[in-house]
Amino acid sequence: MPLVDPDERMLVIAMDHARALGAVRGIEDPGALIDSMIEAGADAVMTSFGTVKAYRERLVGRVPVYLRLDGGPSIVKEKWLENTEWSLLHTLEDAELLGCDGVCLMYFMGAPVEMQTLEIVSEVASECLKEEVPLMVEALPCPHPSIPDTLDAQMMADACRIAFEHGADILKTYYTGTPEGFRKVVEAVPAAPVLIAGGPKLESDLAVLRMVADVMAAGGKGVVFGRNIWQHVNPAGMVGALRAIIHDDARPEDAACLLRG
Repeated sequence: MPLVDPDERMLVIAMDHARALGAVRGIEDPGALIDSMIEAGADAVMTSFGTVKAYRERLVGRVPVYLRLDGGPSIVKEKWLENTEWSLLHTLEDAELLGCDGVCLMYFMGAPVEMQTLEIVSEVASECLKEEVPLMVEALPCPHPSIPDTLDAQMMADACRIAFEHGADILKTYYTGTPEGFRKVVEAVPAAPVLIAGGPKLESDLAVLRMVADVMAAGGKGVVFGRNIWQHVNPAGMVGALRAIIHDDARPEDAACLLRG
């Protein structure tokens, strides 16, 4: 019996950014944001040890909570995807003590820390199997002579398949730019849902909604979004619009009306 239904659709709010970025605009008040996101219809939250510890009563038991266990230096020291240091910073036991429902880790394909991330994923996957805790892995191709384009569909498919082979129950990755390319990623993972990360905030609401509609049309199962939600002028409205696409197959143009309503 799989720990996660491979057909389950998910709208996950990512709130782990401040661990590397510091005081990020949009998450100055995590408690208020958590309340508004859950009330707006978020399916789950993925966040940091400190946030769960401080706001446990506003999170745990309301929606599934995924705790990020790993990390590296701040963005001041190292550029994202060019990491030379990466470690397991918290444990599955920490997640269970906090009452979390699942955990999240990175796999950096092609980065200097690739092997460290695979060792971490493999170790935690074994522990998760024993405790029946789902493991989300964010699988990303990184700058490398063999990876000239980190958004290449085949590279993304390879990264997700490798993470799956090491024990991921849920895959999180970037959108490849086209539905055809993303379908290649989805088809590379035989028994786990593939969600997209939002990355930097996009240039328009419609661009965000069209990207998510393309993901769903290609067989993706949802999103793990942060800045494209909580840096929006209407975060709750964006959650509602995304829900309409993810759960109700709404057209992007129709979903965009929820941002104005």
